[in-house]
Amino acid sequence: MNVETISQYCLSKKGAVEDFPFDEETLVFKVGGKMFALIPLEKIPLQINLKCDPEKAMELREQYEDVQPGWHMSKKYWNTIILEGNIRWSDLKDWIDHSYDEVVRVLKKSERDKLK
Repeated sequence: MNVETISQYCLSKKGAVEDFPFDEETLVFKVGGKMFALIPLEKIPLQINLKCDPEKAMELREQYEDVQPGWHMSKKYWNTIILEGNIRWSDLKDWIDHSYDEVVRVLKKSERDKLK
């Protein structure tokens, strides 16, 4: 996995955009103005931060040693996934999908309707 592949997958989600980052070293992906994925490029090893519902967040942390509470957001809802560990691409795509769906779920109806 590399940043380009992950970025392309995030941007393939309906309505997803790469928005202005917090700094020059972070890729930020949003839908409806809300973040669903962040890739801090300066972090070694490479990682991605994804929003999760609290139950899914805990499940992933218990199942994978390469999944940790998010370092920058509410630890209850964000996971940091170390990408150089034993993470499979198919799992990461599922987690990106989950994060995207979590953000879309809380958008106003008018914003959700634009994504259809």
